[in-house]
Amino acid sequence: MRFSHASKVKMSKDLPSENYIRVRDRKAEDGSKRDLSYPDLPEPLRVGTYDNHTHLEIADGENPMDYREHLELANQAGILGGVQVGGSVETSKWSAEIAAIEPRLVAAVALHPNVAAEYESLAELDAAIAEIAKLASQPRVRAVGETGLDYFRTEAERTFLQQHSFEEHIQIAKENNIALQIHDRDAHEDVVATLLRVGAPERTVFHCFSGDVELATILKEHGWYASFAGTVTFKKNQSLRDALALLPKELILVETDAPFLTPEPYRGRPNSPYLIPITVRKMAEVREISEDEMAEQITKNTEAVYGSWSADI
Repeated sequence: MRFSHASKVKMSKDLPSENYIRVRDRKAEDGSKRDLSYPDLPEPLRVGTYDNHTHLEIADGENPMDYREHLELANQAGILGGVQVGGSVETSKWSAEIAAIEPRLVAAVALHPNVAAEYESLAELDAAIAEIAKLASQPRVRAVGETGLDYFRTEAERTFLQQHSFEEHIQIAKENNIALQIHDRDAHEDVVATLLRVGAPERTVFHCFSGDVELATILKEHGWYASFAGTVTFKKNQSLRDALALLPKELILVETDAPFLTPEPYRGRPNSPYLIPITVRKMAEVREISEDEMAEQITKNTEAVYGSWSADI
């Protein structure tokens, strides 16, 4: 199905000054001929569900959409709402501000581990973490995230900043009795060790789960959630599908991580919450259940983690 973005948008008056933050412009930085258009709308889900992790503040693709366009298309695809996630003080403020006026979104606020590693000193990092702590007390902020450890991009001598930030974010989540969304890249062992040493919040989510059966077994043991992104559809990622098959149904979530990690067959193109049905259908196939049953379970799990989308707005 082809669609016109602008013709389907429901406008709202009380908006922040900017409807997205241009932090990714692939059209400008990529001279290749790759297709950077948004994919067509998939067949809608019959049972509505949620995008557990999305970055609607990021402009992407040939024709960037603002958050209202993303959400309108998501509604057409059977998506009820999503968790808008910050990764810096700026994007966390944006996320909290949007969630305060948009009933289809709740917010998560944090310093991404790679952002934390960019601070020149612990004092400067702590000042930024204090800003996150203020945002975390707002009623439409339902999670602290994404925080965690990333050993893929950060130099070893800077990881102490990530570790400090991660532990402080865990405390913020516990103090506010909200969920924790973890970014874990090439750091499974240290992430788990930190959670066990510091004490994980009651609702702990491994965003864009990237582990295998071994990590899934640890999540199962401790009641931690795994959120699966479009990566579960990639042919090479059988280890993700094996982990998905192992996990209890009560611990499974779905996400886009938009505009990243677009599911097959659209890998490399911009991602959006309206593409969640593709991932849900693959997850249902792996679990050997119907897509309706899969969507219904994910909806139940998501609301158990973040609460009601209709509250406090």
